[in-house]
Amino acid sequence: METSLRFTGNSRSLKIHAKEKLPVNSKTHLQLHGELDTGTGAPSYFCAMIRHFFPEATTGLGVGLHYDKRQKLRCHVRGKKEFPVRSDKLVTFNIKGRCDFDQDFVQRNPKGAAEFSWSIKDFKEDQDVRIKVGYEMFDKVPYMQIRENNWTLNANMKGKWNLRFDL
Repeated sequence: METSLRFTGNSRSLKIHAKEKLPVNSKTHLQLHGELDTGTGAPSYFCAMIRHFFPEATTGLGVGLHYDKRQKLRCHVRGKKEFPVRSDKLVTFNIKGRCDFDQDFVQRNPKGAAEFSWSIKDFKEDQDVRIKVGYEMFDKVPYMQIRENNWTLNANMKGKWNLRFDL
């Protein structure tokens, strides 16, 4: 099980996030993940999603259900396509999108982004770094991510940011 601590600067809340991937076959898994808000002591959300990977096309698709304490039950669809910029695949251009729907498939919440990702192996001894710079198309906002082994900092140009530590 993957576990992380997540601090969101805007809401000033610390959350405990847990994720488990259960293999269905070599290219498909069931992903379960949820979050506990330490401020309220209550779960923030729980999600179950079937994810399938197409390695020959460097593409992934997912379909699932998401239960949120505010929005109740929602359906999720997500996809990501990766285009290697260099032959070693350390620099990629990624197109990703997702859409979640209410129970009646009336209310939609689309998200979509284009981003460059640069992975730097052994930036320092036993330290890998990944830098992402992208643009979220529906919110119309640039964003960035810096990841170093267990630490991840996400920020966008609207002032939203969060910090994650993988346990």
